[in-house]
Amino acid sequence: MNVPPAPTAGYITRFWSPLAATWIMMSLEGPVLAALIARLPDPKINLAAYGIAFSIAILVEAPVMMLMSAATALVRDRDSYRRLRIFAHGLNALATLPLCLLLIPRVFDALVRGLLDLPPDVAGLTYGALWFFVPWTAAIGYRRFVHGVMIRDGATRRVAAGTLCRLGAMTGTAILLFVFFDLPGAWLGPASLVTGVLVEAVAARWMGAAAIRRTLAIPGPSLAGAGTLTYRGIVSFYYPLALTSIIGLATHPMLTFFMGRAHAALESLAVSPVIGALSFIFRAIGLSYQEAAIALLGNDLENHRAVGRFAAGLALACSLGLAVFAFDPFFSLWFETVSGLAPDLAAYAWVPVILLVPLPALSVWLSYQRAVNVLRRRTRPITMATIVEIAAIALIFAVTGWGLDLVGVTAATIAFLGGRLISTLYLEARGETSRLRRERAAGRL
Repeated sequence: MNVPPAPTAGYITRFWSPLAATWIMMSLEGPVLAALIARLPDPKINLAAYGIAFSIAILVEAPVMMLMSAATALVRDRDSYRRLRIFAHGLNALATLPLCLLLIPRVFDALVRGLLDLPPDVAGLTYGALWFFVPWTAAIGYRRFVHGVMIRDGATRRVAAGTLCRLGAMTGTAILLFVFFDLPGAWLGPASLVTGVLVEAVAARWMGAAAIRRTLAIPGPSLAGAGTLTYRGIVSFYYPLALTSIIGLATHPMLTFFMGRAHAALESLAVSPVIGALSFIFRAIGLSYQEAAIALLGNDLENHRAVGRFAAGLALACSLGLAVFAFDPFFSLWFETVSGLAPDLAAYAWVPVILLVPLPALSVWLSYQRAVNVLRRRTRPITMATIVEIAAIALIFAVTGWGLDLVGVTAATIAFLGGRLISTLYLEARGETSRLRRERAAGRL
């Protein structure tokens, strides 16, 4: 893919918007499923069980999350494609094992029933829900690898088309199960999600065939001095990214554990997935910018000014979008009408939504920071920033949730926002963006 020098905002928008649409479509899955679960019997218990199972599945999926960024940054020819593909297959298989082990009854009882101290009905529904997630990790890992190759080739519209297939399959399955089957809501959610992901993986391989063929037609290192990509090089590049995902995604199970031991535990566990689904719609726009920035910055970061300016405007727009839902009539429309929560349960969400308004802007800026570090192949600062974030989250929750005895979901929101802010400031100071500013000031960029 040939990126023009100093790409305009229009060019960046055309390239990035299909990726944003992809993430927005994925972000709609949570609200759709939460709305259906809320309309089935025992909504509070089923929403809590679904939220716990989903948090565990996301944590297990963490090692494969960065395969899209890795493929976008590293796949440039036939050799690099084949090596990274083999690496991805091995990683997918390895990442599936922890969930299989967790489903052994004794392991589940010790780690989930015992550690989380769940009520028996919630624990039983959670165990059943986790069985549906067994194919989840491998399917996501494969499609993220293929999508990275497609993004590198400039085929971002096909990426969005594949996700449209996913959303359609997920929604169709959810409606079918809702209407015709007497399935607990906590099981309807993962069954629908996994069906959509499997369909998307198949669609990715089909829609990415042309991009893969073009990549395989390049016989060797495509850039002067690029060198051959070795397995050792892949591991050295990728393991900090995988560790970043594992540590970062551990946040959700950790906060679930914390909320279960805080004030208004069941209400917090029930409303948390609905709040998360709303905020994710706007955070997803920022998350989608990471791969676009990797592809558009240029191998020598020559387009950093244009890509950085676009990120700043996007950050402001995303946070303003979430702010609209912090107040009526949109607050009631989302939480009561769309999500189906009772007014007394929806009331627990108001303060957290207000607190979360800056989070989408931080997500955009973090995506830009990570893109710069990935292109310079300095992935360790990303990991360190994530370690700082999760440590800050734990400390802040201990103060707000247990020290000040705030409602669990409110304490979790304060902790999450505070941790993300500290992480972003750390990466700004210690990562490649600060070096980029110094080089620009010195006239080297």
